[in-house]
Amino acid sequence: MDRETYDRERLLIEAAQADPSRFAELYETHFNRVWAFVIRRVRERAAAQDVTSEVFHKALKNLKSYEIRDVPFVAWLYRIAANTVNDHFNRTAREQSPDERLVETEAPHDIEHIERRASLYRCVDRLPADQRRVLVMRFGEERSIREVASAIGKSEGAVKQLQWRGLQSLRAQMGENHG
Repeated sequence: MDRETYDRERLLIEAAQADPSRFAELYETHFNRVWAFVIRRVRERAAAQDVTSEVFHKALKNLKSYEIRDVPFVAWLYRIAANTVNDHFNRTAREQSPDERLVETEAPHDIEHIERRASLYRCVDRLPADQRRVLVMRFGEERSIREVASAIGKSEGAVKQLQWRGLQSLRAQMGENHG
């Protein structure tokens, strides 16, 4: 994130912390990213709308405790979104009948896929901060190299290098041999 964007976002956060009615601009700024994050995980439109709404409700409710740091505000929103998505799936699993749960347990390929993804997330968490940030922005937020470079204040070449190193580290951690 460039300095000007960081300063602008900081002012918006401070204004919203002082007066919650000022949260609307933060909402407008980050809604599309949070929505994209949620819909890719939840898939069902109505549930994704509910989860996204809950994310922003929790953000507004906890805004006064938010501490401004060197990471973008949207990272805090993603953390809330990830937790809210997990809560949604836990709630949904509890609400299912035993017959519905049985159908789910008969799909081992789904469980294997979930386990692989969980393993991937753990590996990403172990990457150096700059590599992790680039990979999350590139693949999690689906940003272009140019957008990532602008957001983190590095050249496009540096972003490509960080992305390459991060992917190489992930391949090594995951035990894959992709050359």
